[in-house]
Amino acid sequence: MDDIKIGEILLPGEESEQEAKARKVQRRFWPTLKRAMRQVPFSRDVVAAYYCAMDPTTPMRTRGILLGALAYFVMPFDFIPDVLAMVGFSDDIAVLTAAFAAISGQIKEKHYVRADETLSNEIPDNASQS
Repeated sequence: MDDIKIGEILLPGEESEQEAKARKVQRRFWPTLKRAMRQVPFSRDVVAAYYCAMDPTTPMRTRGILLGALAYFVMPFDFIPDVLAMVGFSDDIAVLTAAFAAISGQIKEKHYVRADETLSNEIPDNASQS
């Protein structure tokens, strides 16, 4: 994946685009995370990013970048199929890593606390836990 493509994925977009991405992420995040847990080395950060993106107090730009990365993470079709063991989530990891670099420090402690609570329990099957 090249930097241009990652940059396009991480564009914050308009508020209406963000809402559409938020709905997609809420629907597909937990099932995708369950499949990816063993392959994504920073699942805690991904879950904290989810809570940060869903937090209405998160700045629009940060929310947009996270929603772009999380929407890519939950897409059923991407550059490298997620069903391929060990490499399937590598493009998702690259996009998420770029998003974390772009928003550096915007994920708050409260998002990590929620992530820890969620990960210490069974991960929900759907987005009812937002």
